[in-house]
Amino acid sequence: MTAPLRREPPWSEGSTPAHAVRLRRLNRWQAETLREDLADLYVESSRAQAGQEYRGREAFLRRLTGDIRRAGFALLIAEDTAFAGCAYGFPVPREGTWWRGFDGPLPQSVEQLTVSGHVFAITEIVVHPHTDDQGLARRLQQRLLADHHASLGATLVDQADALACDTFLSWGWQDIGAVRRPSDPTVLRSPALVLLRALVLPLGQRSAAHPDGLAHENRTQRPD
Repeated sequence: MTAPLRREPPWSEGSTPAHAVRLRRLNRWQAETLREDLADLYVESSRAQAGQEYRGREAFLRRLTGDIRRAGFALLIAEDTAFAGCAYGFPVPREGTWWRGFDGPLPQSVEQLTVSGHVFAITEIVVHPHTDDQGLARRLQQRLLADHHASLGATLVDQADALACDTFLSWGWQDIGAVRRPSDPTVLRSPALVLLRALVLPLGQRSAAHPDGLAHENRTQRPD
């Protein structure tokens, strides 16, 4: 996951989001139609070094194009007078191919939820730095997972991006290990591997049997 994130203030039940920012789901056709606009949002929101914007934009478009083709792809946009952010992802395939490159055995509870088809991967979250909604990235993530009745959220974060890692952990995500992947999996013979952290967000109720919340629940079941 390569989306730039910023540290957000702690959320509380009494917090009121910026109501001017609306969340809206897009279907595949709409996402395809808005590819260039979403790429512009990514460039405006990224921390790319001068001269690297074009390369980052093209890499984002390749990732987006690849994900749009996946079964169950879903995209949320946040908008006020213009695009303020977006988040997208897809259900993790039951055969577990999304976890390729994981260092060591996958935790049993995560493997079981994957096989049962109740894990949703968030592959990108982008928030424009000038939005007034300070909790927008978290709100996008929560809405995307809720819409898909997932029992477990999953994402990959570049280990070198300490800000993104810390932000996800502050939202309740758990670090379950390392994943090694090509720096750009959309390019054949990518020259280098990057070290990613595999993060999961349990959405089940905590109990004595499952204190970490890593259990499937009927109420969060993703329809087959």
